Amino acid sequence: MITRVVLALALAFPPAMTSGEAAAADCPVAMPPRTTCGFLVVPERRDAPGATIEVGYAVHSSTAKDRKADPIVYMGGGPASSSIQLTGFLSQMFPDRDVVTIEQRGSKYSKPVLSCPETAEALLGQLRTPPADMAAAAVRCRERLRQQGVDLRGYNTKEIVADVVALRRQLGYTSWNLFGVSYSTRVMMDVAAADPEGVRSVVLDSFLPESVRWYDDAGRNLADAMAWLGVTGGFDAMVARLNRSPARVATTDPLLGRAFTARMSGDGVATIMAEALHEADVAAVAPAMVNALATGHDELLRPLADAVGEGLVSHEFGLYHAVQCQDEVPFNTFTTKSRLFTVNGDKAVCDAWQLPKSAPVNATAKAPVYVLGGQYDPTTPVRTAKPAAEALPNARFQEFAGASHAVFLSSACARAQIAEFVGDPARHTASPCLDDTLAPAGGMHVTLAPYEISRSPWLAAPFALFALTSLIQLVTAALKGRGLAAFGGLAGVAFAGLIVQSISALAGRNETALAVGVPDMVGFYTWIAAVSAVLTAAALRHDRRWPQITAAVISGGFLIWWFTWFL
Repeated sequence: MITRVVLALALAFPPAMTSGEAAAADCPVAMPPRTTCGFLVVPERRDAPGATIEVGYAVHSSTAKDRKADPIVYMGGGPASSSIQLTGFLSQMFPDRDVVTIEQRGSKYSKPVLSCPETAEALLGQLRTPPADMAAAAVRCRERLRQQGVDLRGYNTKEIVADVVALRRQLGYTSWNLFGVSYSTRVMMDVAAADPEGVRSVVLDSFLPESVRWYDDAGRNLADAMAWLGVTGGFDAMVARLNRSPARVATTDPLLGRAFTARMSGDGVATIMAEALHEADVAAVAPAMVNALATGHDELLRPLADAVGEGLVSHEFGLYHAVQCQDEVPFNTFTTKSRLFTVNGDKAVCDAWQLPKSAPVNATAKAPVYVLGGQYDPTTPVRTAKPAAEALPNARFQEFAGASHAVFLSSACARAQIAEFVGDPARHTASPCLDDTLAPAGGMHVTLAPYEISRSPWLAAPFALFALTSLIQLVTAALKGRGLAAFGGLAGVAFAGLIVQSISALAGRNETALAVGVPDMVGFYTWIAAVSAVLTAAALRHDRRWPQITAAVISGGFLIWWFTWFL
């Protein structure tokens, strides 16, 4: 359930306010004009008043002439995903409404921040030999947070729901429209039940019903996603092969800032794929990636290993586990050990923390509810979201073909449907969408070179040198009437242009595809580069001066680089 929301900015909010106040503050990320940020001061535990904490939020005020009185209030998923970085994005979805984004207590832009580098590092340590001890890491984190005065019992869905209700009253809105995604769909359903008079409509993207046993379903959800993608056979073959002989992959530990070699077993790769498939662009290239891994292209494990580290810096794991250990883990059976190390890791943390089990809410909503689901979602699948939505008294469900988790982020059609629903919840009817989701990648030539170049652009120097040399050769030879050399330069320029056009087109459709390879046509275009090299070498018969010799050497060297490294 860890969705990846990688945030680079980590500025601090201003000093604390007095209890009960919510004042404007400088925002920690870039925001559109007419946006203010602040804190809501609330009890850390409403059942044991005393200590207070600060919940971050942002409010963007609409300037539309037809501005509606009831705003959108959005919360990110996770648990422990941030929210306010989407304020500008949401203000474009709802130009005629104020947009309120509220953080979860304990998240990155609230106070205190429940970071837990101990368990994050131990999670990454599941790719080491021997695996890290999650339980021991959890104990260290718990003790450190306790010394800081944090009571983990105050960080659960019930308290987060109460924060949302309190913010509406603090900001003075008579009613508003709730918008949740993934974990926060559960929060927003509970808000709708707790504050029915203050809720006009509810949008649930990637619905996680309270009745779902997420950990018990995790393995099946991944298998179903692979089946929908049509790669069950390739996925099973890849997992079996890597379980027999795990691959060793060089990557970087973002928490310690140093390189290490990850041990990538089949079950480890399955775990990473389960997380990565949240992204629609990954789902689109998953068939090509899985089938390539099934046939031994272990070089493609590098992007997956890097993604693990990037995901670890996107969440506050103290908050994540506080919520999971009270509201999710206790309701699962864990009858067998999961192949997914994230599932086993969460269980180990919760066993160590021994937090109290929450009471089910069984929330429903008086207001109209619009539920969206992605076809390939491996976390909140249509299989569980649709019947839960149909059981609500005033809800409608829509599945988006080709989409994955958090549909609104990747589908313009979904955003339009959401806006139409909020505009008139009682009359909205979900209409079919033209397919604006990412199409599966076509024929791909598997190579890690584009991914390596994206991380270290200097690696493309041989290509740039060949293209520049070909251009110079074309111009100078044409001016001097040397046809053979000119045609050699022309072929080189044509090759470079076709390669740039082909790869740019792929990146424009789905940049993630470059982590798998390049379009098949790139391999076909290689004959043009070979023709360029042959013509350039042949021109040496008539011109043995150093410019032509240099061009011939560069052409030959480029082909060696192209065949041995790029392709």
